[in-house]
Amino acid sequence: MKSYNPNTLKKSALIFVISMLAAVVLITGCNNTDQKVEEAQSTVVEANRELQEANREYQAAIDLYRKETSERIAANDSTIAAFKARIANETADVKADYEKQLATLEQKNSDMKKKLAAYKAEGKEQWETFKTDFNREMNTLVEALDKLKDKIS
Repeated sequence: MKSYNPNTLKKSALIFVISMLAAVVLITGCNNTDQKVEEAQSTVVEANRELQEANREYQAAIDLYRKETSERIAANDSTIAAFKARIANETADVKADYEKQLATLEQKNSDMKKKLAAYKAEGKEQWETFKTDFNREMNTLVEALDKLKDKIS
């Protein structure tokens, strides 16, 4: 019968235990890595969803603004047409002066319509700047139409 050396058994048992601990550490480490990867993927998916939602809201805001502003531009066109009808019976000099003013305002209204149609979504900050500038221009145009209305009436 073979005799076993107690020191050899202890060494073998120690090597076995160390090997098992190393295996456990490796497996646990892989599980943590897998879990971290899954969490990161989940975070990316959620961030993409939120970005898509924000982009939809941004585009909806632009579309709504375009609709409302197009209505204002159409109202300006109607106002200009009404002014043209009112000045038809004016004297030639007065009529020429009003027609010149109306032509300028009509061109400005047309330019604003083109500017609105040409706007491309370039980011929220640019959108806010565009909207602020456009509103200021629109208000200036409406004020000029109101002043002309006071003269013609």
